[in-house]
Amino acid sequence: GGYFPEHVKAMTSLRWLKLNRTGLCYLPEELAALQKLEHLSVSHNSLTTLHGELSGLPCLRAIVARENSLKNSGVPDDIFQLDDLSVLDLSYNLLTECPRELENAKNMLVLNLGHNSIEAIPNQLFINLTDLLYLDLSNNKLESLPPQMRRLVHLQTLILNNNPLLHAQLRQLPAMTALQTLHLRNTQRMQSNLPTSLEALVNLADVDLSCNDLSRVPECLYTLSSLRRLNLSSNQITELSLCIDQWTQLETLNLSRNQLTSLPSAICKLTKLKKMYLNSNKLDFDGIPSGIGKLANLEEFMAANNNLELIPESLCRCSKLRKLVLNKNRLVTLPEAIHFLTDVEILDVRENPNLVMPPKPVDRTSEWYNIDFSLQNQLRLAGASPATVAAAAAGSGTKDPLARKMRLRRRKDSAQDDQAKQVLKGMSDVAQEKNKKIEESGEAKAPDLKTRRWDQGLEKPQLDYSEFFSEDVGQLPGLCVWQIENFVPTLVDEAFHGKFYEADCYIVLKTFLDENGSLSWEIYYWIGQEATLDKKACSAIHAVNLRNYLGAECRSIREEMGDESDEFLQVFDNDISYIEGGTASGFFTVEDTQYVTRLYRVYGKKNVKLESVALKGTSLDPRTPRGPASSGWCGKATSPGPSPAASTPGASSASRLPK
Repeated sequence: GGYFPEHVKAMTSLRWLKLNRTGLCYLPEELAALQKLEHLSVSHNSLTTLHGELSGLPCLRAIVARENSLKNSGVPDDIFQLDDLSVLDLSYNLLTECPRELENAKNMLVLNLGHNSIEAIPNQLFINLTDLLYLDLSNNKLESLPPQMRRLVHLQTLILNNNPLLHAQLRQLPAMTALQTLHLRNTQRMQSNLPTSLEALVNLADVDLSCNDLSRVPECLYTLSSLRRLNLSSNQITELSLCIDQWTQLETLNLSRNQLTSLPSAICKLTKLKKMYLNSNKLDFDGIPSGIGKLANLEEFMAANNNLELIPESLCRCSKLRKLVLNKNRLVTLPEAIHFLTDVEILDVRENPNLVMPPKPVDRTSEWYNIDFSLQNQLRLAGASPATVAAAAAGSGTKDPLARKMRLRRRKDSAQDDQAKQVLKGMSDVAQEKNKKIEESGEAKAPDLKTRRWDQGLEKPQLDYSEFFSEDVGQLPGLCVWQIENFVPTLVDEAFHGKFYEADCYIVLKTFLDENGSLSWEIYYWIGQEATLDKKACSAIHAVNLRNYLGAECRSIREEMGDESDEFLQVFDNDISYIEGGTASGFFTVEDTQYVTRLYRVYGKKNVKLESVALKGTSLDPRTPRGPASSGWCGKATSPGPSPAASTPGASSASRLPK
């Protein structure tokens, strides 16, 4: 009936009182009798003031008054004199400034002033509140933060969402070494107004930078080794760096509503990842790395509203997957192994008009990878006529299943057929140049290695591999690694084993003793993601040459960056790393020489000196005397500058002077 029950004042031992959603318009005077009260909650009422008997409750520790109609004048100053007050929640009210005398609450641990209209935080607020563990200032009108915030060395949670902090550099953050949660949603964050490093925040596990203006992942995030949840949705991010493999503890990654066209292969190293959100980007089939199946703990994968026509078959190896959302794409079909994801609870493939679901296997005990990639099966899935399917089946023969498996792991290069001729021509030119030098030096002419027709003889000429591989290679158990450089394999020092340049290709030889004590070999050739086609071709060719040289019966196995097999990783004890860059291509590049016009001032009599000046008319100082006996004169010269082809690391940048 709108009246507070009087008998409550008889409950003198009351410690906890909750009066939420009770229609209170004022604090009842009966509270004065509750001298042992520690926690008072009056949320979701119509309070316009907290004036009353609160300051007379000596044991009061927590005041929760969220979602009322409190204004600045409605918060009494004397409540901040309470010695034990440690929790204050005034969120969802009508405050336009921080409560006065709030800085006197020296024992404050939890402070929530979110969802008000506060425009500024006084500098003295955080001088005494150094024990704060939780601070929520979200949904206000803050444009800056006081530098004294760096004193909050015990703060664990900081929430600043939805504030116009465009000009706030947040230099206070690196000093908050205990920080675990940092939310900066919609705070106008860019690359320029974030700290350069957060390396000291070793406990930071939850970061929200969604709804900002980031064009790439901020560099300061890569040093957060304890990161578990990262929200970068609703930004303008176009690509991810390979440095993301440093987030070894990451469990949730939200990249929705960005401009991503592909994911780096390094994302497959985030083995603890459980949830990945990629909705509303520009991903296609090539944009999802084929090694994504290594994410054994993945439970949710959402990639709605992209350009996916297919998804990698390896995604179906994520046996813990419970939620798979692929609606609003261009899916044609799904891998047949989708039926083996027995834990899937939600499969959303709506609004894919051309989608044809794969047939469900009849035998549930069949192998995991029992997928038919034959031409006739693909034609059948595409809706071809029975006659076309039968014709395709008639033309297929028995093939090596292991070789077929290796081919399926390769990534198709659309320009490979056109560029293959260039690679062969480049190698042919090198061979012809070498033969020409041999003839000029008077040495014996090399045997004719011209390719014979099949009907002219089946005997292969003997090839000499000694110039590529030493005599003792493969004769002792151990590991050898070669790097392809200028069409030729070059031995890599043991200290660099397991470290691969992204733009290079490598040959790896593992020598070991089998059960009978005989020498056995494993031969791999590794393809970098940025490698040129000549390196790719030469690594494959020389891997076969090495196998022939050793007389080995093993296969030369192709390994691609980001999709290495478990057997290859075990060779390096699962410890491999990628390095940006690589050696130059073996092809010759011809580029026009660029000439740079420069202006020099020559002065001095005995010790003549040369000084570069700006190339403009004002540099010709008319006060400088002219003539053979003068102490200075002006000269103009044109000299060739460094060409683009010479602009490589280590190249000299010094300009040549005119003669």
